[in-house]
Amino acid sequence: MSNATVLNEFILLGFSDYGLNMAFYIVLLLMYLLSIMGHSLIIIIVSVEPMLHTPMYFFLLNFSMAEICSTTAEIPKMVANSFSGKNTICLACCLAQGFMVFTTVGVQFITLTIMSFDRYIAICKPLHYQTIMTHGLCRNLALLAWLGAFGLIFPQSVVLWTFPYCGNNVIDHFFCDVGPVLQLACADTTLIELVGTLYGVTIMWGSFGFSLISYVRIIYTIIQIPSATGRSKAFFTCASHLAVVTIFYTVLMFMYLRPSTQGDPQLNKVVSLVHTSFIPMLNPFIYTIRNSDFKAALRKTVTKKKMNF
Repeated sequence: MSNATVLNEFILLGFSDYGLNMAFYIVLLLMYLLSIMGHSLIIIIVSVEPMLHTPMYFFLLNFSMAEICSTTAEIPKMVANSFSGKNTICLACCLAQGFMVFTTVGVQFITLTIMSFDRYIAICKPLHYQTIMTHGLCRNLALLAWLGAFGLIFPQSVVLWTFPYCGNNVIDHFFCDVGPVLQLACADTTLIELVGTLYGVTIMWGSFGFSLISYVRIIYTIIQIPSATGRSKAFFTCASHLAVVTIFYTVLMFMYLRPSTQGDPQLNKVVSLVHTSFIPMLNPFIYTIRNSDFKAALRKTVTKKKMNF
């Protein structure tokens, strides 16, 4: 350390070694814009239409907000770097980016778990739904998601800020993921990696386990419904959320349920890109394309706007 130069900025290698042309980044930008438009539409329609002022859509609104924050922290910087040819990022910006990404992903984990609980109550205990899922409880659960994710990620981020970074300044990723950043630290990172893995196991497996239990109970209840119409209606009530849960957990468990500095960097970048660009673009369609309530609310809002003009 006495002869090492402490770094103040990093180079994000991104996909520069893949030989990709500008068309790739234009497609990536379009996917990002579609994602922002889709989630913004969900937030606007849920906010303005009283018919969607229900717990399920309230939590969906929070999920969309977190997904917008997560993708915005990653994609614009990568696209801007590719257009400008400048791949550097300051140390403070890098650590802030990582903090934003992991905090909002934590919010998504907790929110998906809460949404699973909401679907469980709606299908398995429909007569008690209104008395259990009150406005006060929904607000508190949403607050728990944001504050809980902040509380889990902030202490680890503080530790990352205290590490000295020296020598090689190239991050083999398109954003400041914790693993590549720790590889540049001039300190023993064993403890923070262990803590990060334990946190990941706790929040991922904990939320996944709770969601799995909820859906086992939901499926069991649906099977007991005597009419085929009733079973179909109950299944489609939670099918979109189940699809998002499956995709979301599969990708992130593959990436982060191991020590942070291990794994194939090239594979991590590809999987991370899928999670950062493709899945956020897909999620609004999953939640709305087969949702008659949302489509009715959208038509109602559009009709009101036309009448006002």
